Amino acid sequence: MGNEYQDEKPVKIEEGWLDVLKDEFAKPYFGYLKQFLLKEKQAGYVIYPPGSRIFAAFNKTPFDEVKCVIVGQDPYHGPRQANGLCFSVNDGQKKPPSLVNIFKELQNDLGFAVPYSGNLEKWAENGVLLLNTILTVRAGQPKSHHGHGWEDFTAKAIEELSMNKEHLVFILWGREAQEKEILIDPYKHFVLKSHHPSPYSAEKGFFGNHHFSRTNEWLESHGIGAINWNLVDANIESATDGDFNEEQVDF
Repeated sequence: MGNEYQDEKPVKIEEGWLDVLKDEFAKPYFGYLKQFLLKEKQAGYVIYPPGSRIFAAFNKTPFDEVKCVIVGQDPYHGPRQANGLCFSVNDGQKKPPSLVNIFKELQNDLGFAVPYSGNLEKWAENGVLLLNTILTVRAGQPKSHHGHGWEDFTAKAIEELSMNKEHLVFILWGREAQEKEILIDPYKHFVLKSHHPSPYSAEKGFFGNHHFSRTNEWLESHGIGAINWNLVDANIESATDGDFNEEQVDF
């Protein structure tokens, strides 16, 4: 899907996103970020998600199809968990506690049964940009790629959505996600905030936020199709084995 940024090695990213983010690839911070990731690989560290999935959020939800943005932090740092979409895990992986709580709220809000799989690709394909603010992580070390440039890149993505689209829903769970609110025009878009779904904070205000139904109410009130949040009947295709070269950094 999409186009490639022509540099020493290609960055595969959906064409609409490439149009709005192409200048970022030429900025000094992105050059530093690439060198940092290559040094991580050369040092023998395993990086998640695999290189072919780093930009999965953009490739699964083209720029022109975004209706809703859920902002996460950094990828899961366990083997075979991360698939490039925030809060999402690959088919066959145990659902992390935060995702378990997300599904509890989904069931309480809209009545949908809890899905067997924690793969959220169907949400992404329905217009939900599942965007971590940091797109890579060192295996076993959460937030290990904090402060190396990804935050600038994903902030630009949020800014471009805010500037160039109308009537989006931005879902910000927890303090770190809510720091991105400054990038969003509240007169054009609907911002939903609550505590994070983590077991440490879900009882303090995540449960009962009704963000799934409120998102659809907003979209429908502006003539935009509602999101199908039901994952139980979704035919989610697993990533191929070729996506799991855990030492790959392919840009």
